[in-house]
Amino acid sequence: MYRVCGLLIGFIVISCGLPASLMAQGNAFDLAAALAIAEPGATIAVPTGLYRGPIAIDKPVTLVGVDWPVIDGGGSGDVIRITAPDVTIRGFVLRNSGASLDHEHAGVTGLAARATIENNRLEDVLFGIYLKNAPGSIVRNNNVEAKDIDVGRRGDSIRLWYCEGSLVEGNTVRNGRDLIIWYANHSTIRNNLVEDSRYGLHFMSNDDLVIEANVLRRNSVGIYIMYGDGFVLRNNLLYDNRGASGYGIGLKDIDHLVAEGNRMVSNRVGMYVDVAPRANGTTVRLDQNLFAYNEIGMMLLPLVQHTLYTGNVFQENHEQIAISGGGQLVDNAWSEHGRGNYWSDYAGFDANGDEIGDLPYQAQSLFEDLLQIYPELRLYQLSPATQALDMAAKAFPIFQPQPKLVDEHPLMAPPKLAPVPGLPTTPTGANLAAAGLLVLLALLVLTQARTGHLWGHLGSARSTK
Repeated sequence: MYRVCGLLIGFIVISCGLPASLMAQGNAFDLAAALAIAEPGATIAVPTGLYRGPIAIDKPVTLVGVDWPVIDGGGSGDVIRITAPDVTIRGFVLRNSGASLDHEHAGVTGLAARATIENNRLEDVLFGIYLKNAPGSIVRNNNVEAKDIDVGRRGDSIRLWYCEGSLVEGNTVRNGRDLIIWYANHSTIRNNLVEDSRYGLHFMSNDDLVIEANVLRRNSVGIYIMYGDGFVLRNNLLYDNRGASGYGIGLKDIDHLVAEGNRMVSNRVGMYVDVAPRANGTTVRLDQNLFAYNEIGMMLLPLVQHTLYTGNVFQENHEQIAISGGGQLVDNAWSEHGRGNYWSDYAGFDANGDEIGDLPYQAQSLFEDLLQIYPELRLYQLSPATQALDMAAKAFPIFQPQPKLVDEHPLMAPPKLAPVPGLPTTPTGANLAAAGLLVLLALLVLTQARTGHLWGHLGSARSTK
């Protein structure tokens, strides 16, 4: 078997114009020598084994790992540093970068256009994949694990800086700082899993991005988008993001955003919006998103205007809508063409059977208004005392606060939502509450079954019966 593999690798090396002397039995393949004599455009197959880094690549070549060869940076500098365009790195274990934040040591540093970094495993790295001035690059199907140090001393798991027209797809990131995209207009970020990090996806100063089908869980913030124009935010799952900020999605100073089909479940705040849109004549549209079981479904600053909310589901959030700092929302629309949003606490009726409430939905609660002044009162949320306070305010209108919003056409039942990436199709109608619990259970299984904790708990429960 080993002889056959050796002959195959030797054939690949020779076919690329490299002498067979570079390929010997075991780990005698000289990667540095192969790179030195390779012609531009060559493909170099690297057999399994341990190779010492750092590795420098200064010409357009493709490195293909066979049976997961390991390149170890020795704890110094970048494991691989690319300074030529059109370089591909595929199929390697890259580990043990340097640990200097000042020098931004990384598993892979790419400094030229059209880098392709795919199907690699990065372990014990400060920064994971760091591309600078590398437009047209692809970062796909990599697994990135940060160094085991305090989060404030870690680098970003994946960082793109001035990388217009790039694709970040199918990566799994754990225990890092951020997956951050700066100045990378016309790029697509999809199907990535980011968990147990600081910011799952962090965008600054970008235009025309598509951000879709990503799963962000157990981070301080799931997705945060700052400064830019033209975003499609579609079918992302934001679950259990409860750090210092605890936002599923955060938006600040952006124009022309469409957010549709996103699921914000069990976060501290499902979505936080600060000055969006920022310019006159621009809009933000939120359509058919799910806000379920969050402490606050959506937190808005009073400056949020020109935003359309339609077909969204607000399901059993402790507080459906909060206005940060108080004040009133103006120039926003909570319905379109006679259809608004679904609110699980709506107490109206539908006499004519058109599935639209006959009375407007009003987010109006004296207790919630007091929370803006005295956040410590959240300790009493959902207690009988809060219900009694709001009932008393209704009985004495002088104490009744102004509504935070009015949805003139609330939906009597939640609309059918698009499928969640990686989860079963979401049920509709009266089954939505049960569906939300199933989502939570499914995510609990995903996050705990690996360590056996869930099954241990179930076993303990059986043994006590």
